[in-house]
Amino acid sequence: MAEFPEGTPCWVDAMFTDVEAAKEFYADVLGWTFGEAGSEYGNYTQAYSDGKAVAAVVPPMPGGDAPSQWCLYFASDDAAATAEKIRAAGGTLMMEPMQVGTFGTMAIAKEPSGAVFGVWQPGEHKGFEKQGEAGSYAWAEVYTREPGKADPFLERVFPYTSRQMAVGDDPEAAGMDFKIFSVGGADHAVLGRMKMGDEFPPQVPSYLQVYFGVPNCDLAVEKAQARGGRVYFGPMDSPFGRFAALGDPQGAVFAVIDMNTRVGEMPDFT
Repeated sequence: MAEFPEGTPCWVDAMFTDVEAAKEFYADVLGWTFGEAGSEYGNYTQAYSDGKAVAAVVPPMPGGDAPSQWCLYFASDDAAATAEKIRAAGGTLMMEPMQVGTFGTMAIAKEPSGAVFGVWQPGEHKGFEKQGEAGSYAWAEVYTREPGKADPFLERVFPYTSRQMAVGDDPEAAGMDFKIFSVGGADHAVLGRMKMGDEFPPQVPSYLQVYFGVPNCDLAVEKAQARGGRVYFGPMDSPFGRFAALGDPQGAVFAVIDMNTRVGEMPDFT
């Protein structure tokens, strides 16, 4: 498996009350297959695309009642040191660094505006065996109403440089506040940040939107709806691909994107 530089998204998983129903849903929508549940690790079950590990699903811990949601993990060379940076930058540790057998060390945190994310210091489990293709993790964005809190936090915790999208004369982009964060140079963008507008109901908190690649966005949306999923936005064309924001039947929100169907010119970033 490939090594992931510090601050790079490296893994994603989700907790589901009905794991079997979740497996059926994502097998249909994203084409995943699933391995055997690891009983010694809370029945943690890896998902595969073309035989390569791309994600995992797990039932809630006994007594747990957390809502179903996808959690994106960022690579760390030292989870304990990253945890200290999170505290110093105004974030909250929801789960202190915890070693997971020989696989690695994890932590769960919340940035100051409320989006939850994970930290992963790899051991035997390095992270994604496939990404940036259909059936696997493609991209992620922090959605927040308070970029003034989220942006400096991200740059203090991880070795990011950032660039702001230039709106220019594009009427569709008017009022849009979008930034990308990169690791090791502007050519290696790893995360986006979008300011939430009035189109988001006030009760929707800050969150981290995970995008999974699909060969056909519209077909993926149809499959999700047929299995009881919900469409929140799209499908919509963009210079990055045709995408849609969805919710699965258990409430976990995610997005799908066909990266081969691109419309329009790439925006400028400064």
